[in-house]
Amino acid sequence: MAFEDHRAHPRANLRWPVSVQLSGAVTEGVTKDISEGGAYVCCTNPLGPNEVLDMVINAPDKPLNVKAEVVWSSMSGLDDEITPGGMGVRFLNIGSEDRRIIAKAVAEHLSEDMESEELQDSMFDTLEIN
Repeated sequence: MAFEDHRAHPRANLRWPVSVQLSGAVTEGVTKDISEGGAYVCCTNPLGPNEVLDMVINAPDKPLNVKAEVVWSSMSGLDDEITPGGMGVRFLNIGSEDRRIIAKAVAEHLSEDMESEELQDSMFDTLEIN
């Protein structure tokens, strides 16, 4: 059975540094993917599900202050490139300007991905013709 993505917002593979704060403790990480509604944060000490935390996402334009809830977490696998440890978070409170910054970055990244795929497809088509 194929996996169906039920996310409300498109996600992009954007790697932005993140500081997660909970009860005075700070955990550093980096986003693996992000959307207007949440992110996957790669980190060595992921928090457990239902934890509510404060995050600072260091986007290229400015730091974004977000309150989020951990939806799920995972420890590192054998190969961190394939299964990096971290946590999926849902944004609970994010300013409208910060949400727009994320939406714009995601749209630009997805547009670049589509252009790259189209270029690869046209190169492949050219190779098949010759």
